[in-house]
Amino acid sequence: MQIADTAERVRDLLRGINLYLIGMMGSGKTTVGRFLAAKMGYGFCDTDAVIEKVAGQSINDIFKSDGEEGFRELESKVLGELSAYTRLAIATGGGIVVRRENWSYLQQGLVVWLDVPVEILLSRLAGDITRPLLQVPDPAGELQTRLAQRQRLYAQADLRITVTHEETPAQIAARIIETIPTVLKPPINPEN
Repeated sequence: MQIADTAERVRDLLRGINLYLIGMMGSGKTTVGRFLAAKMGYGFCDTDAVIEKVAGQSINDIFKSDGEEGFRELESKVLGELSAYTRLAIATGGGIVVRRENWSYLQQGLVVWLDVPVEILLSRLAGDITRPLLQVPDPAGELQTRLAQRQRLYAQADLRITVTHEETPAQIAARIIETIPTVLKPPINPEN
């Protein structure tokens, strides 16, 4: 079955619910989310981009002025507002799972965890100065610590997609679409 046919079938199964991409920074949520949205005929949002627009400043500047807690508060507000919409693929920030209140929003849709090994994350994030949580003497250690803290939360996702070096974002999006039916029940047909 071609991906277009599968996407149409999956779109029918989803009945408009949002797809929330979770995972560590550098896992490819934004890039994969764009492909996923395009293939599904969904809109696309990146919570970090929305936060920057709402705040009128970069994520780095928000962290400098309001700290991580201030950022997380704004992140929760943005997620709450986005969850009111339908037919969206939403790339979330890596730490969105740490606040319990965010799960009430996430669970209104289908949550997809992009599980990327730390060594791949490190290679992707090497030299990235836009990530405030990695502006520390030991970014690899910080990444490992944060992943260890969040892993059990990520594992609460409806769908876990383990990413490899070889896969392109388009291939990952196609795999998500192909795997969604395994976690959704088909719609009830009232004529049966």
